[in-house]
Amino acid sequence: MSADSPPAAARFRIRHTTKYSYTDPAPVCHNALHLMPRTTPWQQCRAYRLAISPEPAEKSWRTDLFDNRVDYFSVHEPHRGMAITAHSEVEVQPRPGLSKDAIVAWDAVAEDLRSGQASREPGVVQFRFPSQQAPIEAQIGAYAAESLQPGRSIVEALRELTQRIHADFRFDPKATNVSTPVHEVFEKRAGVCQDFAHLQISCLRSLGLAARYVSGYLRTLPPPGKPRLIGADASHAWVSAYCGAAGWIDFDPTNDVMPNEGPALDHVTVAYGRDYADVCPIQGVFVGGGQHTMSVEVDVMPLP
Repeated sequence: MSADSPPAAARFRIRHTTKYSYTDPAPVCHNALHLMPRTTPWQQCRAYRLAISPEPAEKSWRTDLFDNRVDYFSVHEPHRGMAITAHSEVEVQPRPGLSKDAIVAWDAVAEDLRSGQASREPGVVQFRFPSQQAPIEAQIGAYAAESLQPGRSIVEALRELTQRIHADFRFDPKATNVSTPVHEVFEKRAGVCQDFAHLQISCLRSLGLAARYVSGYLRTLPPPGKPRLIGADASHAWVSAYCGAAGWIDFDPTNDVMPNEGPALDHVTVAYGRDYADVCPIQGVFVGGGQHTMSVEVDVMPLP
């Protein structure tokens, strides 16, 4: 393959295991899962199955408002622990190159969204409005406006904004938690992928653009000369922005990349939502159980 050739498709086998341990028996629990990778024009989910222990008394699934698959299950017997493993096989293809439509001015896209012209695209306008974890904030909008100058190409502007967030904010898992508000992330200038995705979404919504939260996986590579560690890959989050006639284009501010634009094909999309709350991998309630601990292992294994 020449340096100018597009990368070949990548295939992955993904194992995502979550384990819970309780200090006291829990007689019943109910859970909802966003764990099945989506099928999109550039990604195909070839296989998917769940392994749950103890065996659920009830299981079902449906698609949600954003066309993500949601699995539901309930356990109706006393248990001191639970293990949920999602097994998937996915093929990821390089995204098509950006067309001339990508040079449209960002403020023209924002005006189409404001006036209702973009309503012809199903489901776009809902991602323009604030959500609990990705609100509209004046100071965040001012930060974004440094990149989104009037008349500037939307992709060029968003690429610069992605670069700035990557440079200005420190990756620090201890700086935030799952419920840290975006204004606190902005003030601390630190967080994790979820925080940076919420921040960039708030940036775009604060200037009238539509952006959605992407939940997925990131295949990681070991340091040179080191073995690949099983279970060391990661759940990940990034942003998908509506770019008018160019459609939805993804940006990863944590890693300063446009996912799967090549040459690396390391991002696997699981779900779209307004923010993390819409696509949390596992949500549930249980009765009793006392205190509990949780561990997560993700393995994204390349296939030939």
